[in-house]
Amino acid sequence: EPGDRFRIVEDAELALLANDTRQDPDAVDRMLHRDFVEIGRSGRLWRRADTLSSLRSEDARESPVVDEWRFEEISADLILVTYRLRTSAGQSRHSSIWDLAARPPQIRFHQGTVIPPPTP
Repeated sequence: EPGDRFRIVEDAELALLANDTRQDPDAVDRMLHRDFVEIGRSGRLWRRADTLSSLRSEDARESPVVDEWRFEEISADLILVTYRLRTSAGQSRHSSIWDLAARPPQIRFHQGTVIPPPTP
């Protein structure tokens, strides 16, 4: 059922945004696909090993507000999710591709793009 699959992806995405998960190297290791790639908000390309290493030294972060969820089935096992993330530092739009054939589901790709502040 698509709704159930979309909830699984939303829960997994929110877990990766949570400090408890980000500070648990084993949990992150299980969630990142072996070919995981991220294009960060800065434009930097992050590979799986880079991401795992960076998260090991990351300090706790402000919990973001996440909204504007959209889900698209790419194939029987792949779901594209997009959403907006808001913190006191600003806003950004994000997209991820999740592989539901993996157990637990694994993120294969992620990209974040800064939303510039409105101009007066």
